[in-house]
Amino acid sequence: MSDTVRVTDVPRLRPRAADSHKGTYGRVLAAAGSRGMSGAAVLCGSAALRGGAGLVTVACPAAVQDVVAAGNPCYTTHGLPSDPDGRLAAGAADPLAELAREATAVAAGPGLGQKPAVRDAVVSLIRLADKPLVLDADALNVLDGRSPGLFQGRSAATVLTPHPGEFARLTGRPTDAVQKDREPLAVEFARSHGVVLLLKGHHTIVTDGRRVYTNTTGNPGMATGGAGDVLTGLIAALAGQGLDGFAAAVLGAWAHGRAGDLAAAELGQAGLTAVDVLAHLPRALREVGG
Repeated sequence: MSDTVRVTDVPRLRPRAADSHKGTYGRVLAAAGSRGMSGAAVLCGSAALRGGAGLVTVACPAAVQDVVAAGNPCYTTHGLPSDPDGRLAAGAADPLAELAREATAVAAGPGLGQKPAVRDAVVSLIRLADKPLVLDADALNVLDGRSPGLFQGRSAATVLTPHPGEFARLTGRPTDAVQKDREPLAVEFARSHGVVLLLKGHHTIVTDGRRVYTNTTGNPGMATGGAGDVLTGLIAALAGQGLDGFAAAVLGAWAHGRAGDLAAAELGQAGLTAVDVLAHLPRALREVGG
């Protein structure tokens, strides 16, 4: 820990050029959703749009494509092979990888479930070494610490966004041990695996193993279903606009928490939802140049 650099400044978004177009701001692919969890895909894709991505495609099981498409008219959708339970089926990995090749940044995990086909799809995305990749929720759960070498050799950023329970599974430690030593464990994991780690919680930690940022925005009202899906899409959008993985995660953590603070100031904490956080993202990003 003595050789880490503590970062306190939050990156800013560059001003948009007058002659820019939707292709200027990145193509984000979000792999998310399943039957009963279609909202996770809607939130993730919508957050990528609110985060400034020029184009967003949500790839989801074909069984829920119509529901996801109805959730927001501003992204496109692509239906992947699905099983009778409405989750990704065998054969989803290859078409998902093809979609990812056309993207500027990729997000995966929210609401996908934990079947073997999901793991195959996630691994196929990790192996696309030149695409910035944000992994959350089930994309982390299907790895579960069994594939530490997968991240080695990637030329583009790999951002992992676990909550303490997910990080405990990745490291093989009890959750209370993770909470006791959040920062040193996060730094060591990021350094040894060559990733950017965003460890959620009170004072979210972002580290690439060399730099450490501790977030100060956010409030208990954000302890609500779907908030993490918003963060995933937001970080992917920032990476798609050219921010490096650490900068995208730092700005994403700050803006996500700031949006939650703005929403709580207006609505209170008790009734706050992920949709409220999503709605306040533009105001939060405006404070950093967006």
